[in-house]
Amino acid sequence: MAKKQLLNKKSMDFLEKYLNNASPTGYEWEGQKIWMDYLKPYVDEFITDTYGSAVGVINPKAKYKVVIEGHADEISWYVNYISDNGLLYVVRNGGSDHQIAPSKLVNIHTKNGIVKGVFGWPAIHTRNKSKEDAPKPDNICIDIGAKDKNEVEEMGVHVGCVITYPDEFHILNNDKFVCRALDNRVGGFMIAEVARLLHENKKQLDFGLYITNSVQEEIGLRGAQMITETIKPNVAIVTDVTHDTTTPMIEQKKQGYAEIGKGPVVAYAPAVQQKLRDLITETADAKKIPFQRAALSRATGTDTDAFAYSNGGVASALISLPLRYMHTTVEMVHKDDVENVITLIYETLLNIKDGETFSYFD
Repeated sequence: MAKKQLLNKKSMDFLEKYLNNASPTGYEWEGQKIWMDYLKPYVDEFITDTYGSAVGVINPKAKYKVVIEGHADEISWYVNYISDNGLLYVVRNGGSDHQIAPSKLVNIHTKNGIVKGVFGWPAIHTRNKSKEDAPKPDNICIDIGAKDKNEVEEMGVHVGCVITYPDEFHILNNDKFVCRALDNRVGGFMIAEVARLLHENKKQLDFGLYITNSVQEEIGLRGAQMITETIKPNVAIVTDVTHDTTTPMIEQKKQGYAEIGKGPVVAYAPAVQQKLRDLITETADAKKIPFQRAALSRATGTDTDAFAYSNGGVASALISLPLRYMHTTVEMVHKDDVENVITLIYETLLNIKDGETFSYFD
């Protein structure tokens, strides 16, 4: 199954629409509506919460509950200050990279719709070549073509407006997906594809499956912290992205080795329940699904941590998708890895037994 082309035209149309839609942290609901509309034929019901996390449920009456999870938000900026001459200064909403900002087009989200702007930067001719300033959060600013602060406000822009990049989905060399926000709306895409495969292959699960698309991961796993208390799962398999460390300026002795096209990355970390992880790697071996390994010190830095340490402890594991250029507008993943993450989660679910505790003491 791992060698089949799993992604059909409907899947790819959904992926492109879902990625191109803006879903900044704290404002994920339009993307969640797209995701839920795609997932609707494959689940029995939905759960949503106050802040926008969305869950499609299969077998909602089952007592034993398994979560597969991704997160829906993307990095962005907030308008923080408007100068008298109409320039906008910003603060981060999530881990936005200030070094990529200069010369980027932006969308400023207002009640009146999108206002376009640019992160300006002084021309090379005007800079001190012996002592050039690097882009920093306190010296980058957005120009929306306004002559002064009053005109900015007349355009509907105010402090607190959220700002996103408009960069859209592309495919390079037939098998590399490139877009902003692959971190981690591709996770929401992959878990939705697992639900599609279960439905199309007429697989009956003995347990309740909670396909969970959490919000606000980029500011500290907040959506997962909330939704796990609602679901109260027995098991959680989280998918997120991780760094491809084969590109320049990354120290592999520090960051470890992972490469796009070489398969999903299975995490080793305190928050990862070892017997559940072993089930995942044994499934990969049995089904000949390529995979890589990563050792993560203390915390995974993903929603795995939120699920693992909730509700008295939830058996949790992390399957990551290797990605290049994280938190830029040209994040890149390999189509084969996307398909293999989907397949690995799908096959692992078929190997989970109803009521399994994953206890070391059984």
